[in-house]
Amino acid sequence: MLNEQITMGRLTATPELKRTASGIPVTSFTIASDEDRKREDGTVPTDFVDCVAWRGTAEFICKYMTKGRLIVVKGRPKARKYKDKNDVTHKVVELVVQDVYFCDSKRSEGDGSPQPAPPAASDFAELTDDDSELPF
Repeated sequence: MLNEQITMGRLTATPELKRTASGIPVTSFTIASDEDRKREDGTVPTDFVDCVAWRGTAEFICKYMTKGRLIVVKGRPKARKYKDKNDVTHKVVELVVQDVYFCDSKRSEGDGSPQPAPPAASDFAELTDDDSELPF
């Protein structure tokens, strides 16, 4: 059956890579996703989507994603229950991430990413007011 969710939002914190007891990479993170409407007071409602990624997807997210980055996650919502140390049962719903996409350019906060060089003056040519040479 079809049960897929696609959400765009900003990471609320930089994801950290963890490993299960058997060594499988996993990361949990939350993205903040603004709604497309404003309240009467002018504020924008925000949904917080809890996500979990496994194996190579988890490693990719932890390597390239940082707090505040705009991303799209695609996956399957999954409900699970667990008991805390006080034996209280909790139910959580997480998006099990299958695919993740960048939606902004990498920031230049000293992260070592190469920045595009500004165009050289020779890359530009002055246009005249004569429209006869324009193809449209």
